[in-house]
Amino acid sequence: MLRSMYSGISGLKNFQTKLDVIGNNIANVNTHGFKKGRVIFKDLMSQTQAGASGPSLGAGGINAKQVGLGATIAAIDTIHGTGSRQFTGRVLDIAIQGEGFFVVGKLAGDDVDETLVDGFTGTAYTRAGNFYRDREGFIVNSNGDYVIGWMPEIDGELPDGATDGMVNPDGPIIGHSPLQGDDPEEIGELIWNNDEGLQTEDVEGGRIYIPADAQEMSIGEDGVVTYVSAEGILTFAGQIMMATFPNAEGLTKVGNNYFQVSANSGPTMFGAGSSFGIGQTVSSALEMSNVDLSEEFTEMIVAQRGFQANTRIITTSDEILQELVNLKR
Repeated sequence: MLRSMYSGISGLKNFQTKLDVIGNNIANVNTHGFKKGRVIFKDLMSQTQAGASGPSLGAGGINAKQVGLGATIAAIDTIHGTGSRQFTGRVLDIAIQGEGFFVVGKLAGDDVDETLVDGFTGTAYTRAGNFYRDREGFIVNSNGDYVIGWMPEIDGELPDGATDGMVNPDGPIIGHSPLQGDDPEEIGELIWNNDEGLQTEDVEGGRIYIPADAQEMSIGEDGVVTYVSAEGILTFAGQIMMATFPNAEGLTKVGNNYFQVSANSGPTMFGAGSSFGIGQTVSSALEMSNVDLSEEFTEMIVAQRGFQANTRIITTSDEILQELVNLKR
């Protein structure tokens, strides 16, 4: 059987995979926070008919004679370039300008012994920042997972009554304004528990709570969430937790705009926006998909022509085999 037929088959499979990736990119052109993919090919193997020889006895060297046996997929990459920002005017729409991911998860039950972020399970990472308040006042995403944040501290200590969550058992917000109280100096400077650097273990986070009677809410470039209480007091609700990785392209896509850690992404490093190489959080905006339609259509044309060319290899090889069969009539 002609080797060219099997080379053509390998080419058909490769370009079909390329078209699959292009189709997924185009389908997600309007998906907020989506990161496009690309396909890289490599040659499969070569059959050596004669090895190379070096110069000898006045004669020059001879290169090896090899016949390639097709191609295969070298990599399917996720391109983490930043997408354009779409301004929405909605405070809980948050885009990331630069590196980093939002951290989301579900509350861990008592039977869960080990969690990456204390108190949470199913931790995932996303660039999609369309967040909401649930009926209890906690900030969640469209999948119902909690947006994990840092708890505020006063002079390095948690406020009285603080628990592992962002609210105490009685419901009031854990957070203080330097302007709150009779003597502002007694309140001290607000200190966030991730100011010393990126954390990779023993990470304590909580749910960010906004009461129903909050009059106004804002989110800063460092992810600090504040609101004006019913009494007119500026109150700190918490700081949105961010994550970064040594190799973000090594993260695994798991659907729902989520990424998860893989063996090649490196450990998760938690921090805050605008610090330690993590990008700024931009409120009232969403990051659009980084898919470029003009680029995708160009790649589609290349893939289509490549697919057609490989079918010609197969049909031409078939015609040659037919001629061989017709030698004996």
